[in-house]
Amino acid sequence: MLDAVLGKLARQHDPNVLVGFDKADDAGVYLIAPDQALVQTVDFFTPIVDDPYTFGQIAATNSLSDVYAMGGRPVTALAMVCFPEKGDFDVLERILAGGLSKMMEAGCTIVGGHSIRDPEIKFGYSVTGLIDPKKVLTNSGARPGDKLIFTKAIGTGVISTAIKKGNAKDEWIAAATTSMTTLNKRAAEVCVGTGTVARSSGADGSAAAPPFAVRAMTDITGFGLIGHAREMALGSNVSLRFFASEIPLLEGALECVREGFIPGGLKANREFAECLVAYDDGVPEEIRTVLYDPQTAGGLLISVAAEDADRLLTALDGAGVPARLVGEALESQSLKILVL
Repeated sequence: MLDAVLGKLARQHDPNVLVGFDKADDAGVYLIAPDQALVQTVDFFTPIVDDPYTFGQIAATNSLSDVYAMGGRPVTALAMVCFPEKGDFDVLERILAGGLSKMMEAGCTIVGGHSIRDPEIKFGYSVTGLIDPKKVLTNSGARPGDKLIFTKAIGTGVISTAIKKGNAKDEWIAAATTSMTTLNKRAAEVCVGTGTVARSSGADGSAAAPPFAVRAMTDITGFGLIGHAREMALGSNVSLRFFASEIPLLEGALECVREGFIPGGLKANREFAECLVAYDDGVPEEIRTVLYDPQTAGGLLISVAAEDADRLLTALDGAGVPARLVGEALESQSLKILVL
């Protein structure tokens, strides 16, 4: 909706804008010095779990993710709060405390915020980060022959829907919550070579990984895996082929699909993006469905040169980041996404 409206307005022409909204990237990037740029993003939403502290953690993790997806380092954040006028302030305090815990983990300082009265609770952050302008990772750099690596598992949308309907098993909730409160910090640091991870040769973990030929990166959030992959394919002028059996799924995700716990966002994602998708006949319907599931604080989809894929997977594993090789980039075809 926002893209459609902004597209009708006159574009500003500022040479310092390195990444704007023209290719639906994860965050904006603005040059402030020859060797430094700002990464800016904003995100907030309504509660998706019952516990206020956990909700605050999830909101912070989700808001920080776009900076990591660009290869940046978050430094400051502004809190955005919508809260009922007669709401329990203890609940608000717990939400803010949960968010603070994740901001501290990220090394990101909360410098202020804004609140309004609203019958429905909403919470999130505007986050500003720093990045070397020569090392910005957009969603538009994938090349034919690249391998696709994905961190985290998908299914938070259908599990959250089951939670709202009181039909989620404890183990499903636990797995989804762990995923949604895990920062993409380590994964991003590995990809840009700033983290301390074990070398592929089996060192003790004290050395920083050498640079990888990461060509494009995006985080998988509300548009679902297919929706964000579509943006990468269109922005990079390639097609992407996914191996359905390799895509990691949260425990309970397929059960939720089979039981009909389908969020409205999933349906909207599928209606919008499926026209550019082809499936192998052997891909089950529940797998096809969950590929459009809107994620909260989802993982990173990474397009890396084929010769660096195994080394990157090893480095991610050494950093404690679960990651899988899930597909590859192809020469551009009429159908942008192929699922085998």
